[in-house]
Order: sequence, then C-alpha cells, then structure tokens
Amino acid sequence: MKRNDYISWDEYFMGISLLSAQRSKDSHTQVGACIVSQDNKILSVGYNGMPTGCSDDEMPWDRNGEFLDTKYPFVCHAELNAILNHAAGSLQNAKIYVSLFPCNECAKAIIQSGIKEVVYWEDKYADTDGVKASKKMFELTGVKIRRYIPTNREITIRL
Repeated sequence: MKRNDYISWDEYFMGISLLSAQRSKDSHTQVGACIVSQDNKILSVGYNGMPTGCSDDEMPWDRNGEFLDTKYPFVCHAELNAILNHAAGSLQNAKIYVSLFPCNECAKAIIQSGIKEVVYWEDKYADTDGVKASKKMFELTGVKIRRYIPTNREITIRL
C-alpha cells in the first residue's frame, strides 16, 4: 500500500530553499533559493554569501556604517547564486523557490534567465522600492509570483 503522508512538491522545494539558507554566514538574514524544472527536477540551489574567493572572515557583514564597511556592495544574493550555480542547459520556463521575495536586481536576473514562476516564503520588504520594482517587472514580463502557504508540517533532520 502506498503511503499518503508524503510531502508535496511545494513543501519539498521550499524545504530545500530553507535548508540552503542555513549555509549563509550572514548573521542577520539567511536566504535560500532552489530552481526546478517544469518536470520537478532540481536544477540548482543557492544562498546569500560572499563571492567565491572573497574570504567570509575578511569581508564585512555589518548592515550599518560607511557603504564599503557593510555587506551590501559585496554579498551575492541566493537567487543570483542559484542562477550562476546552474552548470548547463537552459532555465527557460523553470520555477524558483525563495525564502525571501527577490530584490529588483535578482528579479532582472530571474527574468533574463527565463524563469517563469517565483514561489516565495516571506515578503518582509514589500514596502520597499526595490521589491515594488521587482513586482512591476514580473508583472510586465509575465513571471508568475506566488506566496508559499506553510502547511505547518514539521520535519526533523538529525545530522
């Protein structure tokens, strides 16, 4: 008999996104992303962090202060990392699961890469100009946006 308490595709891929976020060294915001094909195959994952070759110990992680003393000019966002981590083939018509709604810079990369749906967990910066710009670009280009509705299912992974 087939079991019927297995997780849905949305739970699975958002779970991968949330797990990927745990790789981030950022003490303030951890973001994860998981890109999947139309036939539910994982194409790539990413999380927010410093560019390859930039030591996590030598780069700034502060949110306040002089611009070059903060993380903002340096950190590569989860969505962009997932797009850049994709080794081969096209992302055309793919779907991206993200733990935080994409900023305007990541929205441009999502659109340019051919991803057609964004499923997000949290939209805590909804009132910012950057997120408003993202939503406008997604609307203009036909990229579907959908908030993930938590199922409150608890899954424990012991490592």
